[in-house]
Amino acid sequence: GAELYRKEAKNQETMEKYGHGTPDDWLERHIYTPYSAKGIVLMLFINLLLFGIPGISIWAIQMMWIPVTAAGIINGIGHYWGYRNYECPDAATNIVPWGILIGGEELHNNHHTFASSAKLSSKWWEFDIGWFYIRVLEMLGLARVKKVAPKPRVVTHKHVADMDTLTALITNRFKVMASYSKEVVASVYKEELHKADNAYKDLLKRARALLIREESLLNDEAKRKLATVLTHNHTLNTVYEYKQRLQDIWKRSSETQENLLHALQEWCKQAEATGIEALQRFAQRLRGYSMQPA
Repeated sequence: GAELYRKEAKNQETMEKYGHGTPDDWLERHIYTPYSAKGIVLMLFINLLLFGIPGISIWAIQMMWIPVTAAGIINGIGHYWGYRNYECPDAATNIVPWGILIGGEELHNNHHTFASSAKLSSKWWEFDIGWFYIRVLEMLGLARVKKVAPKPRVVTHKHVADMDTLTALITNRFKVMASYSKEVVASVYKEELHKADNAYKDLLKRARALLIREESLLNDEAKRKLATVLTHNHTLNTVYEYKQRLQDIWKRSSETQENLLHALQEWCKQAEATGIEALQRFAQRLRGYSMQPA
């Protein structure tokens, strides 16, 4: 992988497209760019200077970073095994909730969902050691945090969705859908599972994760299982339909803000009219989303 990166770094079109916002100072132009290949040799000498002969072993371990940690763990395990806080449009997972060994990249689902955030931890029980380092450097005046993941705010006395609500919904869309999955889908699923007979209960249990999963990540077999469950349960079918409709609002990027706002207002109005208590509560709370302080 390293060789491919070095080759593509010479492609000016790629640099202009993906290099926006990266440093372009004296150090970058006169040291890093012309002498990038010398970095691994310099690191070897530094290791030898600091640790003597054992420094060779330390250097060898550092050289394994890309093929083992980056490719094997982050791009391998981090897209196959673990848990997901957010249904981003790819298969990224959080391997463990404590990002200690690989600088916080263990929280890979969080990173893919909020790619520009300096903080990879999202839940209170997750720990990102990289964010700890950044905060220490910031307190010492050696770093400046440009961006972290947005936090949704809810204004309790707000009874009508407005442009502020729409902006907050789009900005916080992944957290909105995570709340929908927890407050609506999981709540209704639990109720329907309790009422189901033994035959349908087994089918429901196998489809639980599919009700929450990003639709584009479902294979044909998963889609058939999900369709079977939804066909036999009107309530679950309704909350799943409203989930898809809510996601569709921010996917309709070609439409005007006024049309999107109207769609959001209609979604809230119709969701409250379904008679499904969990969906009604969510719609009422959604109207209060705001970009302004609560």
